[in-house]
Amino acid sequence: MLPLILSIESSCDDTSAAVMQGKLLLSNVVASQQVHKQYGGVVPELASRAHLQNIVPVVHQALAQAGVKKEDLNAVAFTRGPGLMGSLLVGTSFAKSFAQALGLPLIDVNHLQAHILANFIDEKDAENKHPEFPFLCLLVSGGNSQIVLVRSPRDMEIIGQTIDDAAGEAFDKCAKVMGFPYPGGPIIDRLAKVGNSKAFTLAKPQIKDLDYSFSGLKTSFLYLLRDKIKENPNFIEENKEDLCASLQHTVVSILMNKFAKAVKMHPEVKDIAIAGGVSANSGLRDEFTEFGQRRHLNVFIPKLAFTMDNAAMIGAAAYYKYLDKDFCSVDLPPFARVEI
Repeated sequence: MLPLILSIESSCDDTSAAVMQGKLLLSNVVASQQVHKQYGGVVPELASRAHLQNIVPVVHQALAQAGVKKEDLNAVAFTRGPGLMGSLLVGTSFAKSFAQALGLPLIDVNHLQAHILANFIDEKDAENKHPEFPFLCLLVSGGNSQIVLVRSPRDMEIIGQTIDDAAGEAFDKCAKVMGFPYPGGPIIDRLAKVGNSKAFTLAKPQIKDLDYSFSGLKTSFLYLLRDKIKENPNFIEENKEDLCASLQHTVVSILMNKFAKAVKMHPEVKDIAIAGGVSANSGLRDEFTEFGQRRHLNVFIPKLAFTMDNAAMIGAAAYYKYLDKDFCSVDLPPFARVEI
């Protein structure tokens, strides 16, 4: 009998709970926080307070949707890190208390590993194809841009990563400079679809090996706006589609150029995948798919619901730890910064 695992995700500003039987998803409830829009970004103190309000009803709803009683559960999983410490503490504390009250084992999950293993979530009445090991994964989110060699669910190696800002951060900060509301990434994606990606040339950093850098791109974009606004105060409004298309094209090009090098360095890899919040970007998804087709590689892209922070991916990662009986003690603290 496959284990029933309740998983909890609270690393940033989404409170989520899921129930999974093995890798099969029974429910996945996400409560997003709207309060941060007026501040142009996530406010950690407000995020942790919202988690406190949301976590009990979210868990209750996840159990109800799955048709599972808390007494039926075999384990409780939670995001240990990385993330905002206040947010992590809410999820961690709830999971520990919940597990102790029911006498259930605890499973701590690395948020970044979980994003990658979102590619292994099974759903009812779905085809449920998954990458074969080893595979290369492009992990892109608001806080991370990494190329990961995945040898098994428990064996992952970062072979390239950002040395400063992440791709998602570049999208959000450039969107903020243009006056777009938070989060800016989806707005850039929408406007880019009708813009000219070659309208403006932006800086592409020359970083050695497989590492990334996006700070220079942000500076280049800022200087472009500054100079053009001097000539025309309405420059952004009149050119927002082309600006978004050019920015998105540049970010995707930077990501894919390094990923192409990684694929060349690992000829044994036949499957490639993407993960993380920025993998929801339509420009990246299209380019990633076309890249795989050109190289005759099998391409795996999570459903949009599994690209953002969600507890289903925590449950997928927890399942593999459950098989190894890799449980944690209740005194294990969360970590704001932790690598794969």
